[in-house]
Amino acid sequence: MTKPSLPDLLHAAVAAVGGTERPGQVSMAEAVAEAVDDNAHLLVQAGTGTGKSLGYLVPALAHGERVVVATATLALQRQLVERDLPRTVDALHPLLRRRPQFAMLKGRSNYLCLHRLHEGAPQDEEEGLFDQFEAAAPSSKLGQDLLRLRDWSDETETGDRDDLTPGVSDRAWSQISVSSRECLGATKCAYGAECFAEAARERAKLADVVVTNHALLAIDAIEGAPVLPKHEVLIVDEAHELVSRVTGVATGELTPGQVNRAVRRAAKLVNEKAADALLTASEGFERVMELALPGRLEEVPEDLGYALMALRDAARTVISALGGTRDKSVQDEDAVRKQAMASVESIHSVAERITQGSEYDVVWYERHDRFGASVRIAPLSVSGLLREKLFAERSVVLTSATLKLGGDFNGVGASLGLAPEGMAGDDVPQWKGLDVGSPFDYPKQGILYVARHLATPGREGSRTDMLDELAELVEAAGGRTLGLFSSMRAAQAAAEELRGRQDKPILLQGEETLGELIKNFAADPETCLFGTLSLWQGVDVPGTSCQLVVMDRIPFPRPDDPLMSARQKAVEEAGGNGFMAVAATHAALLMAQGAGRLVRAMGDKGVVAVLDPRLANARYGSYLRASLPDFWYTTDRNQARRSLAAIDAAAKTAE
Repeated sequence: MTKPSLPDLLHAAVAAVGGTERPGQVSMAEAVAEAVDDNAHLLVQAGTGTGKSLGYLVPALAHGERVVVATATLALQRQLVERDLPRTVDALHPLLRRRPQFAMLKGRSNYLCLHRLHEGAPQDEEEGLFDQFEAAAPSSKLGQDLLRLRDWSDETETGDRDDLTPGVSDRAWSQISVSSRECLGATKCAYGAECFAEAARERAKLADVVVTNHALLAIDAIEGAPVLPKHEVLIVDEAHELVSRVTGVATGELTPGQVNRAVRRAAKLVNEKAADALLTASEGFERVMELALPGRLEEVPEDLGYALMALRDAARTVISALGGTRDKSVQDEDAVRKQAMASVESIHSVAERITQGSEYDVVWYERHDRFGASVRIAPLSVSGLLREKLFAERSVVLTSATLKLGGDFNGVGASLGLAPEGMAGDDVPQWKGLDVGSPFDYPKQGILYVARHLATPGREGSRTDMLDELAELVEAAGGRTLGLFSSMRAAQAAAEELRGRQDKPILLQGEETLGELIKNFAADPETCLFGTLSLWQGVDVPGTSCQLVVMDRIPFPRPDDPLMSARQKAVEEAGGNGFMAVAATHAALLMAQGAGRLVRAMGDKGVVAVLDPRLANARYGSYLRASLPDFWYTTDRNQARRSLAAIDAAAKTAE
């Protein structure tokens, strides 16, 4: 039997999902197939509307070996598992003569734990051990959530938190879930045979395609104990997010509250001497943290160093003592012991990491209005880790709508531990970059307007001229505006100002759930939506409701961001341009994502307005503009207003 051709397979899959075949999608599928066959690495930029999911799924399914697909967002995971994969498998079955299996796999805490559900969560000492379902008043929100979870546990086939609609609070979910460190293990647990997390792992072992998230991929790489089943091909979608997600997993944190919980959990399970030592160490740590001021710690202060060494040593003693002591008054001792061990081990590992001190780590204090002070430690760079763990034993395809910054892939490649494209060497993974473009005609569908006449934004203070400009643009657009702000304070100030000046409804992030805000924004063309980081990447509103995307300023990292400033300094000390490698790359990725909110469908038209003259005037402006979609470019404010008014008039006629 002749093997079906890739174009035939792609054609069948596209027809099955009701899509339209795009030249970029065909180019992408061919490049992915070639990379997989050659055991090579590929970075592929595929603009919005290309159909990139099928561009990698079809060659992956045709290949026949196990493939792991890692995505950053829940929305894309669900789209792959609930829509794209079922339809694609059905469409390819007659041609491939086989039906590839697929499964979703997440971290353990995403699944309902039957042991916790039935035996109750071990409670901290001061609260006593009690049944959380009895203790939470049925009339309270927590009580209602827990009762609903108990009912849901009898119906659900997956136990996956994301299959519960509507969702529940983090507090409620924490009562019936465990982390991997707290899990008793399937062989020791009375509910091991029915465990949802274990069932998900078993399904993944049998699947041809395993869909997971960046965080689990990072845990699999960092912790050494394999979580994902063995696979020959790794596809990372939304790859522009990977470095920040891996950094997040590799970041350790210590807070007084976290240490106090560990003390309470361990107190009944160890001898008095060990418990007292941990309590004394935790009190010393708390005293130091009361005086902590936010910012990077180039060297660990002496008082913090002593406090952390005391914590580390006391935690080590408790870990040893937890093995032997038995207390007849403790119910469900194995679960209580496991939870205590997880808490104390976490404290020991972070305290030891900070006290050991490494030039490759960054340490800083943070202070949160609600949770108080914390000390954090993160890797200066994850590029070496990614190069070693990600690219060593499999073919890797990384894809996103924004990977090509300033005209090439080398900036993103460097953050992933890759040498410049085309460089050869024994320890240097070979890779290729491919930009398959977009089906959209950006110069005809969109305008990039830079408000060159405005004052350069400073660090603090109101920007009256910017707010005037914003109000005029929103008026010309007839609403229809997505406002992307560099800080929550700026978004709030703009919303307050415009609500006082005009009658267009202004929705503000934080005043309602994100899903509800986006739904309301899409439903009423006159409505505007203002917000910060999650809106730069998470809004997909095709049509006439979003015809003006405004960025208040270039989203450079804050100068006092400890990790970003440390990374910038390290590049400079190595002889590179720290500003371009770190700050400009960070801004370019965010701006490319933000500008991508404008054109989401073939008929969309509009303006991206950047109210920061540096995009036109500064030397790095051309690098940032080259990272954006190829919109028609102007600095003429009258031209921008006329265009918005014309687009608004056309939309009103169509509506």
